[in-house]
Amino acid sequence: MKILGFVISGTKKGGYFISQKFYSEQIEEKLGFKPFPGTLNIQIQEGNLEQIAKIPLEEIGTIKGKGDFGDVKYIKASLNGEINGAIVFPVKTQHPQDILEFIANVNLREHLTLEDGALVSLDIKVIQG
Repeated sequence: MKILGFVISGTKKGGYFISQKFYSEQIEEKLGFKPFPGTLNIQIQEGNLEQIAKIPLEEIGTIKGKGDFGDVKYIKASLNGEINGAIVFPVKTQHPQDILEFIANVNLREHLTLEDGALVSLDIKVIQG
């Protein structure tokens, strides 16, 4: 499943949350990489929300929260066909539904030379059968 969107600035809180040891350890265990302390925010078109809603529940993983930190749902994806990572869906979020957060093991803005407004593609790893 491929989704296009535009890079936007976020609240700058993603790094704080990803840096929490219990989150980063679970990400490394479940996704196979040590996450860069930050997320790339991508605004998608409304029609893509319907596609995401159709992802089978068995394809969506959970990273358990701790204390006041909520759970985070995730699905494996790649960005621009170059960087493997995951789209994360924090249960507690301030983002509207049309903003997706992508995590990877590198600083995506630097590695891919991305600025606000850059068009990116997400390839969501859904096993269809």
